Amino acid sequence: MKMKNTGLQISSDQFFASQRFFLFFILMISMLVSNAQQDPTYSQYLNNPFTINPSYAGINNRFNANIQYRSQWSGVQGHPETFNFNSHVSLVNNKVGFGVMAIQDKLGDNVTTEFSTAYSYKIKLEHNTLFSFGMQFGLMRFTNNYSQLNFQQTNDPYFSTYNVTRFNTGAGAMLKSDRYLIGLSAPRLLPVTINQGGQNIQVYDRTFYLMGSYIIYLNERVRLRPATLLRASDKSRSVDLNMNLQIEDFYSAGIFTRNFNTYGLLLQMIVKHYRFGYAIEVPGSKTAIPFTTNEFMLGISLSAFRFHDQSFSVF
Repeated sequence: MKMKNTGLQISSDQFFASQRFFLFFILMISMLVSNAQQDPTYSQYLNNPFTINPSYAGINNRFNANIQYRSQWSGVQGHPETFNFNSHVSLVNNKVGFGVMAIQDKLGDNVTTEFSTAYSYKIKLEHNTLFSFGMQFGLMRFTNNYSQLNFQQTNDPYFSTYNVTRFNTGAGAMLKSDRYLIGLSAPRLLPVTINQGGQNIQVYDRTFYLMGSYIIYLNERVRLRPATLLRASDKSRSVDLNMNLQIEDFYSAGIFTRNFNTYGLLLQMIVKHYRFGYAIEVPGSKTAIPFTTNEFMLGISLSAFRFHDQSFSVF
């Protein structure tokens, strides 16, 4: 799908300079990897990369809004649940993007609530390639309530009730063309530590993402879209492998695996301006928790301004 000739046109030297900057950005982020993974997990990041990368804000030159709900291990009491509302739009003749996001992530008595804004700057390169760099700023609130639990040791600081709010910031970069999408991001760069009973307890640390997707055209209407996502922190690593079959821009179905321990099915349908997405995950034989996970998404995409693209983007 061809992109409109809006935005900034640059030379071949600038094009390759931007690519070198992107590779440098990957190296810089890789050296910063730290502890713990507490970001919500999403299976439909291909349908909405904005949930993990602020540089996606406005990248498809339209107005977008999405609601997502994820219920993980639904048969377990206190299982993880994630609610996510996000919206982003392309502005200033498609040169910049702006987005907002609200998240509530629950695990038992622990609740993380986040409100953030994202800003991106987009550069139109040669060969129908777009480079986008984005920043994310927001507040994160961490709460818990262990009052209903009975402990043998009542003064354990790691099970103390807390209610704290902290500022956080993140960054991301993307390269996008008609055929591929590559993104690197750390949506929340600042660790969060609280002091309870003289003990420093780290309640949040950063997670890093490297995502890539490629389009293989089988004919004018049907295409394959393999993709992968790497999540990295000091305490954990995970790899998602995806294969999606797309029919035009309106229907897609795919399969995926996470570390070959979890397997899933992805479905998406677009009707007029509306996007419906569903993902189901089934644990493999090596998984200790034998319960399925369901994830739902409802979205809308509009050409809100005269400089917006009229048609949906492949990415």
